[in-house]
Amino acid sequence: MDSAFTALVADALGTTPFRLLDVGCSGGLDPRWRAFGQRLQAIGIDASRAECARLAKAETLPGVEYVPVFVAGVAGRPVDLVRGQASPLIMAIRERLSFMRTREIRAARLARAEIEEQLRHNAWEMTELADSTKPVAVAELLASRGWTEFDYLKIDIDGSDFEVLQTLDGRLKHAGVLGVQLEVNFVGSDAPSEHAFHNTDRFMRKQGYELFRLDVRNYSSRALPARYVWPTPAETLTGRPFQGEAYYGRDIDAAGFDVPKLLKLAAIHEAWGVPDLAAELLLARRADVADSIDIDKALDLLAAAAQPDRTRKLDYRSYMRSFEADSPSFYRREGDYTLGERLAAAWAAFRFPRR
Repeated sequence: MDSAFTALVADALGTTPFRLLDVGCSGGLDPRWRAFGQRLQAIGIDASRAECARLAKAETLPGVEYVPVFVAGVAGRPVDLVRGQASPLIMAIRERLSFMRTREIRAARLARAEIEEQLRHNAWEMTELADSTKPVAVAELLASRGWTEFDYLKIDIDGSDFEVLQTLDGRLKHAGVLGVQLEVNFVGSDAPSEHAFHNTDRFMRKQGYELFRLDVRNYSSRALPARYVWPTPAETLTGRPFQGEAYYGRDIDAAGFDVPKLLKLAAIHEAWGVPDLAAELLLARRADVADSIDIDKALDLLAAAAQPDRTRKLDYRSYMRSFEADSPSFYRREGDYTLGERLAAAWAAFRFPRR
């Protein structure tokens, strides 16, 4: 993972921190943010008391705190762990998927497993948990830490994500939040309270944020399981779109951003794998940020990020000249297919021969 651009931004920030709120921090903070070094300040929240203790023991940065607590839409309202935090429909669909059958097969082993393996299987409920009768509201927790302003929000709590997100209605822009990363569901009802992508997207656009990246994860049915994408049972190579990750951010025309905010927003875009948006931001606000960061060096690093498959990467100016010349390098070569694509085409031709 190349973090050179984020490191360049971090140096330009001076003593200004990058503040991250991770609601559902099981597995640890995304390592991309650690490129901010000592400037990283983070609050990680998770319902697994054991996981928060493990993460705190391994943490090396003084500005990172892990809080073992359930979060909810209403502070103090007990969480029903038996019913689950997701809607009955989503829970019913979840039970039909192959990864749940694998969890059933492995249940006895998981009950005796170390916490790392339990969490790899998303079996967080098997770990030592926080008090489910005393959940907190995110806004109240932030106030108790004196966080009136922060840069990045992530929510991934396997159920009440949308309920928790709605407690921040009207607060995100006020708090200066630049990027929001949310787990979303592609199943569910049309109810306005459902934790489904269409409701999340409508809410975020109401808050003034644009969708800049959307990852879709497919899950197969237990009736005909497909191969898992990862070494642990989760998403599969084929299957219905069940869950995903949605990345929302402020756009370049957002007014009122000071230089540190502009630079941090560029770093967020690059970390999301959309370096084009970071370059667009730097070019649009060049007059504002030029005294704080080497624009040419920054653009060269972003151009390198746009060329992940090239051993010898072009600098920004050469890269743009190549595009303006309509270089063949911006196109896939005719007949340049992977083995998987060739096999899929052959299978399709066999199943559906031309008449």
